Amino acid sequence: MGKIAAELERALAHRKQSGRPGHPAARMLAQGHGWTVEDVVCTSGPRDRSYEEQHSTVRIAVVAAGSFQYRAPRGLRIGRELMTPGSLLLGNPGQYFECGHEHGEGDRCISFGYSKQYFQTLIAGNNTDLRFDLLRLPPLQETAGLVARAFAALGGAQDADWEDLGIALAIQVAELSAGIAPRQSQPNAAAIARVTRLVRRIEHEPDAPLTVAAMARGARLSPYHFIRAFEQVTRLTPHQYLLRARLRAAAFRLLDEPDRILDIALDCGFGDISNFNRAFRAEFGMSPRAYRHAANLRHT
Repeated sequence: MGKIAAELERALAHRKQSGRPGHPAARMLAQGHGWTVEDVVCTSGPRDRSYEEQHSTVRIAVVAAGSFQYRAPRGLRIGRELMTPGSLLLGNPGQYFECGHEHGEGDRCISFGYSKQYFQTLIAGNNTDLRFDLLRLPPLQETAGLVARAFAALGGAQDADWEDLGIALAIQVAELSAGIAPRQSQPNAAAIARVTRLVRRIEHEPDAPLTVAAMARGARLSPYHFIRAFEQVTRLTPHQYLLRARLRAAAFRLLDEPDRILDIALDCGFGDISNFNRAFRAEFGMSPRAYRHAANLRHT
């Protein structure tokens, strides 16, 4: 994960040195008939004004580093979602949106774009609406494996099959988004600010010994109000979010580095290898060793 965040940190340092306003910059990773994949690094921060943009294609963006607020029309209202690492931004062709960085600088996303015709061919027969009602999917068990593969490909994994990954992601996201009800109420600005500061700390220190009580104290809330605020913003409990952040970091390293599984588990905040193996199997459907082996087979 450090390798992915390092590119964002370099861009932020260059922006600070130049004194220019923050802005998004996209680099094409792969493209084909009806689909594209871009590496999008944004250096905007709290002092930069957000501006209105428009999706030209069906859009599924995997947040790889940083955080930002994604605002877009949803029905008759403007929906607001906090985008954090591992979550998926969803966009429809023609949809206007804004991305704001009120509580932190910068983000990096792996952005998959699909023409309407291509997207329709992928999900045809799934009885799924072609338009997303949601603005975001939080880090979920069902998408954990695809997110880890996207991170590994962005990190430089050899023989990255972006087309195969984009197809699998589109099908999985279409099925999941059709079964999740849109948020009925919006979290308030204070809750978003507190949770954003915390998720950014988790991103930079996934191995930190964080407990609910410690996180609540850092947010200056009682444990009860902290858990409610965290779930309202992220749709995950603090424990689920922290566990999935650590598992994402471990999965990325299993795909990207030859280090021993025990060392990876300890570095990612797991104090016991048996707990790590159990949590990893529950999240990815196989043991860490089998996961690494399956990845190696894909690349041969």
